[in-house]
Amino acid sequence: MTAKAVLLMGPTASGKTDIAIRLCKRFPCDIISVDSALVYRGMDIGTAKPDVETLRRAPHQLIDIRDPEESYSAGDFVRDARAAIDSSIAEGRMPLLVGGTMMYFRALTEGIAELPAANIDIRAQIDREADDKGWPAMHAELEQVDPALAERLNPNDSQRIQRALEVFRVSGKPLSEWQRDAAAHGGNTGDIEFLKIALQIEPRELLHARIKQRLDRMIASGFEEEMLTLRARPKLIKDSSAMRSVGYRQFWKYLDGDYSREEARDRALFATRQLAKRQLTWLRSEKALFSVDPLEARAIDTILAYLAGKSG
Repeated sequence: MTAKAVLLMGPTASGKTDIAIRLCKRFPCDIISVDSALVYRGMDIGTAKPDVETLRRAPHQLIDIRDPEESYSAGDFVRDARAAIDSSIAEGRMPLLVGGTMMYFRALTEGIAELPAANIDIRAQIDREADDKGWPAMHAELEQVDPALAERLNPNDSQRIQRALEVFRVSGKPLSEWQRDAAAHGGNTGDIEFLKIALQIEPRELLHARIKQRLDRMIASGFEEEMLTLRARPKLIKDSSAMRSVGYRQFWKYLDGDYSREEARDRALFATRQLAKRQLTWLRSEKALFSVDPLEARAIDTILAYLAGKSG
């Protein structure tokens, strides 16, 4: 019988962690985090990382496994997640992969390209060009060399635009072609059936209100102090992968004096809403997706009934 793993996906502030913990109380599962920011130690407030007591009651794998100066790629995630999935299945439990980093979910289920290694010099060159011309102009350049990928990216999605241009300048091959090659070969998970559950809150205004509440709570809980502690790390810079995370990027610029505190907050709010929009767009493209409103009173029962129907 094919082994099964549950993918619990959703936009930021949709309550994924809460639903996952409640599910753990009802059936034997192991939570595996699918989040590109939660992997970093010391990034707790700005990532809404579960607190120590919560993690004691409901352990999450793939949290706090890197220092923020280090990189962590989709390839690293696939390797680590596959090991965690195999361990959970071997113990007769259900792997429950929870998060909002959609690129990680896709890499796990569809395979990942063996991309060229990061090139610090070219990345710095792209950043200098972006500082001079702006990211929309860099997006326009990407349209010339990789129109298929550019169509899917927001003109202000600096991290992905930078990586796509970097890959092209290093290899001469568009990133979308690397990705198509990976999809053609498939992932190394053909022995696992993924049960995909999406947490989707409607109307959209309600999700936006939750995003705002979480951001304001984050700031009130000492996010600025967390940022000051991170900035004191000698090898951590604003261009480190960890500091490109939403919230951290905007407040680094505030502490550099580029923004006022209020402007940083407003820009972080806008960026978080844009992130949620991209996550929802990605979810709409997914096949065989079971959607649940996490705010419904019987959301857990609805999910358990779905999983029971898939267990045969």
